[in-house]
Amino acid sequence: MLSKTAEYALRAVACMGNSPDAPLSADALAGQTKVPRRYLTRVLQDLCACGIARSRPGPGGGYELARPTETLTMLDVVNSVAPVERITKCPLGLTTHKKLCPLHTELDRTYAAIEASLGGVTIEQLIDSSGPIVPLCEVD
Repeated sequence: MLSKTAEYALRAVACMGNSPDAPLSADALAGQTKVPRRYLTRVLQDLCACGIARSRPGPGGGYELARPTETLTMLDVVNSVAPVERITKCPLGLTTHKKLCPLHTELDRTYAAIEASLGGVTIEQLIDSSGPIVPLCEVD
């Protein structure tokens, strides 16, 4: 249900959240997230444009989060690059449908549940999960 761009943005944000003390180069982020560098650069530009990330030029520069991980949610990240599209009117343009039909009502409820789920998880919670698997890292 999420676009590839949204997943790539979440990978990049999780990676930056794991390295709060030092900016990461686009090459380092691409290597760790397994996202093609050219694509990742566009995603990073979107994250910077909406204030989730920032870039530091020059030696020792790179990308870092501009917002604290404890307030940044997965939904914030997704909405910055590929928002979940809610259904507010008949997608078929049927003028007699003054409200959503049962099909589109149920689809919109699904999208609402996705928004609620993503909005309920901060990047800090994602990174600090007590599970045995660390995001974006090989496990022994």
